[in-house]
Amino acid sequence: MSEEEVVRQLCQLAREAVLSFEDDEGLRVAEKTIAAGVNPLRIINEGFTPAMIEIGELFSQEEISLPQVIVAAENMLAAVKILEPHIPAGSSEEKAGVVVIGTCAGDIHDIGKGIVATMLRISGFEVYDLGRDVPPAKFVEKAREVNANIIASSTLMTTTMMGQKAIEEELRKAGLRQKIKTMVGGAPVNQNWANKIGTDAYGENASEAVQKAKELAE
Repeated sequence: MSEEEVVRQLCQLAREAVLSFEDDEGLRVAEKTIAAGVNPLRIINEGFTPAMIEIGELFSQEEISLPQVIVAAENMLAAVKILEPHIPAGSSEEKAGVVVIGTCAGDIHDIGKGIVATMLRISGFEVYDLGRDVPPAKFVEKAREVNANIIASSTLMTTTMMGQKAIEEELRKAGLRQKIKTMVGGAPVNQNWANKIGTDAYGENASEAVQKAKELAE
């Protein structure tokens, strides 16, 4: 079997692992990837990532539940954690930028944010993940501390969306709004909201968020 055939097979297994909603399926694919000796980055980018985009589409169409989304995401994140140390040096280009990321104050959900943070790292960004329930001022303080060029915030609830607007206000108060770009994402967020609060970019899903971050970092 050629390397391309092995990659295709592993990517299919990665998709099946995410869509199986079974614990530890992602870990099994990660172990098979390492044993096969192929570049894990390909399995992440061509297998796990498209599968999570598919999960997002199924959730938006109300064909699967939030607990299923969480299991799928945990499957991917567990696999990526195993695969990351095996990604060959030089697979990513030089540092793409510095991103501070977190979930807005009052919101304890961080699965989606965790996927974006992982994919940003894989794509060459230096990422500072502040976790969940992060006050607006903390985003700005950390960005100043690490000289970040992007702040990315996520929210899963309409009640915490105002935290994204507050980040914009904190940046302006600190005199950093022209220096630091902002991105928003999350289930209740859309382009209209991004336009309304004056953020620089909106990512509908993890893959799009990474692409938008690359554009902002140029």
